[in-house]
Amino acid sequence: MVSAAEQMAANTSWAALGKATDLRNRILFTIGLLIVYRLGTFIPVPGIDSGALRQFMEQAGQGIGGMVSMFTGGALGRMGIFALGIMPYISASIIVQLLTSMVPSLEQLKKEGEQGRKKINQYTRYGTVALATAQAYGLAVSLESGDLATDPGMYFRMACMITLVGGTMFLMWLGEQITQRGIGNGISLIIFVGIIAEVPAAIAQFFASGRSGAISPAVIIGVILMVIGVIMFVVFMERALRKIHIQYPRRQVGMKVYDGGSSHLPVKVNPAGVIPAIFASSLLLLPTTISAFSSGAATGPVMSWLLANFGPGQPLYLLFFVVMIVFFAYFYTFNVSFKPEDVANNLKNQNGFVPGIRPGKKTAEYIEYVVNRILVMGSGYLALVCLLPEVLRGQFAIPVYFGGTSVLIVVSVTMDTIQQVQSHLLAHQYEGLIEKSQLRGRNKKRTKRGPSRR
Repeated sequence: MVSAAEQMAANTSWAALGKATDLRNRILFTIGLLIVYRLGTFIPVPGIDSGALRQFMEQAGQGIGGMVSMFTGGALGRMGIFALGIMPYISASIIVQLLTSMVPSLEQLKKEGEQGRKKINQYTRYGTVALATAQAYGLAVSLESGDLATDPGMYFRMACMITLVGGTMFLMWLGEQITQRGIGNGISLIIFVGIIAEVPAAIAQFFASGRSGAISPAVIIGVILMVIGVIMFVVFMERALRKIHIQYPRRQVGMKVYDGGSSHLPVKVNPAGVIPAIFASSLLLLPTTISAFSSGAATGPVMSWLLANFGPGQPLYLLFFVVMIVFFAYFYTFNVSFKPEDVANNLKNQNGFVPGIRPGKKTAEYIEYVVNRILVMGSGYLALVCLLPEVLRGQFAIPVYFGGTSVLIVVSVTMDTIQQVQSHLLAHQYEGLIEKSQLRGRNKKRTKRGPSRR
């Protein structure tokens, strides 16, 4: 039997968006900050030789340079102030979360509630500054060695470092503001907008290659069908659930006895969402971003080996990509998005239980067992979606924007944002119904007549 909440959610009309003032303000706020981000990608770092940089990026567009440029919204190709993108923040988040699960003091800090979460976020910001500083310095040195700086020297390095680190910290602040005062996840939306903004140029380049004969018509049709198929598969898997039956016992309130109800605990096939793919991609891009800008003479043996073996389509790149996706799918699920111990404690506090399973520790073990089995399919789905297009792209020289990671990010972020918009609309409908019921109650009290006189 469909509940009243589900019926209202099904009947939610997008026409109510005009009446939901708070939601409309949130959407406009989010769009405004994303426009600021896009404008920042066109502001160049001082001291860059734009002609040499353009020529270099045309040569590196199909390699790791194209991958990095995708995650920075094209800012790296133009060497804008947001050239490092949000990747230092993501890398710092990975490191802090790994340390939180291994260091007892940080793990205890995580259990302290809001205060502990603020301290962990502060540590993440400090880590972001350190990583961004190191990457900015390496990038400045690489730009000099690649003859991409107009006036190389200490002044150029300092100016480049200050600009790039400031741009990354500003992006981190933008993402936090979008999450708190806007709609959707700010960090994911920044990556999403960066990919979407570069897609039209990639499509034009793709069809231009087809007209010139570099790509056959069969490959073009196959790529289009592949993208459509991947989108449908991602939508299906992101909506897939495993429902765990929950039973509530009878309860007595005063002299009345209420029958126990039943519900279900929904467990997504992919509880971590798009985070494992973003984390894995950021780790792959971390060691190779700097080396991609170095000239052949200045590149050492280690960087040469990284470029040769960890470029898109290489066996080690694909193997490391799959391993990191599977690892982060499990790690992020059990440490952030779905904790079996917390879920079991909440059920116990609400007097709910899984039929045949004792509340408390046994319930946590059962939920962990179920989630572990589900994640085999979820992590495999993520690896397949991210890996298969990468292989095809390497074989047929397809632009990087048609890869599995970009499609997964775009589809997942779109679905999550739409779901949040619908949740706000549903809450607005509830508020409207409550206000109407209160007004009706007041009107009834006002129109009540007194006893008639005889």
